[in-house]
Amino acid sequence: MKDSEKQNNVARRVVVLGSTGSVGRQTMDVIRMHHIQVSGLCAMSDVQTLEEQIRAFSPPFCAMYDEAAAYDLRVRIADTNTKVLQGSEGVCQLAALPGADLVFNSILGTAGLRPTLAAIEAGKDIALSNKETLVTAGTIVMQQARRKGVKILPVDSEHCAIWQCLNGENHARIKRLWLTCSGGAFRGYSKEQLDHVTLEQTLAHPTWQMGAKITVDCATLMNKGLELIEAVHLFGVSANMVEIVLHPQSIIHSMVEYIDNAVLAQMSVPDMRLCIQYALTAPDRLHAPTTPLDFFTCGALTFDRPDYEVFPLPLLARHAIERGGNCPAVLNGANEAAVQAFLQGKILFAALPQIVTKVCEDFPKIDAPDLEQIEQSDKLARQEVIRLLESGVF
Repeated sequence: MKDSEKQNNVARRVVVLGSTGSVGRQTMDVIRMHHIQVSGLCAMSDVQTLEEQIRAFSPPFCAMYDEAAAYDLRVRIADTNTKVLQGSEGVCQLAALPGADLVFNSILGTAGLRPTLAAIEAGKDIALSNKETLVTAGTIVMQQARRKGVKILPVDSEHCAIWQCLNGENHARIKRLWLTCSGGAFRGYSKEQLDHVTLEQTLAHPTWQMGAKITVDCATLMNKGLELIEAVHLFGVSANMVEIVLHPQSIIHSMVEYIDNAVLAQMSVPDMRLCIQYALTAPDRLHAPTTPLDFFTCGALTFDRPDYEVFPLPLLARHAIERGGNCPAVLNGANEAAVQAFLQGKILFAALPQIVTKVCEDFPKIDAPDLEQIEQSDKLARQEVIRLLESGVF
């Protein structure tokens, strides 16, 4: 590493929320490579991995959602100087930690929302990998970020790509944002074929190595629907300015089309560490532990329209953000509960969009909900999924 690169990053102090998950572990790899100082780490219940990270990075603070796991961790690291916080309150305390410059949030699910708001209130810039923060409460989050002068830095490959393509450009000249989509495990399948797919097939993503929940979302294309909602909030565009395009090779990570019909694209070999590194070090570009893109061997790049007859969930997400209010929170809660039921073997893959659609259609809309109403809508949507499953409708 060049001395100038090390100097640019050694001063940045980072709190990593969700450090033991898939994105979190890759984040720690990047932090290790660039000698970034770790102020705090957080996990849900993975005591062993968090202990290993604490011993490797020596953060002054850590937090564990699960209180029993927090007790276990205290015993394990009693010989260190790391203080253990616990519960949702402890995680929010960690997110607002004095002295940290950046909070990297890769907590899975709606559990990541309140820590994000705590970090914003404390004036911390946020590298955001937690989709649910913006999907469920994007209006509130972005309003608070603007009020506090906080930057929300996208980590997902698609939004990170758009962010890079917007650098130095006039946002008023945006014509369209293009979210690329690999198509997931079942690209090209018919409705009839989806009736017979297995959990094992669903979790076999053709491009990315991710957690189970997001891999299922990729297979249903709900992931693109959630990313559409995120893009609306992150970049201040209307939903009709965001399009989804199938790109099986996952070389182009997203594109920005301008009013002069010029299109800027960000391209690389698929590797989340590149997005993570950019969020941690932007606007600098540093050497990355990723494979260079070889234009002579990567092959043809192809594009196609998604088949919304077979994969309707992105359209449902578009409808939710266009309706606004608590609709995206209902969508998210219903989807998380349905995916959990699928992962537990309680429903077939083909039932996922049916269940989520049913809950969204029947749920009462709340205009301009506050945070408590958003969380309640998410909770009630999950309960409605459980009720539908218990009733035998699906």
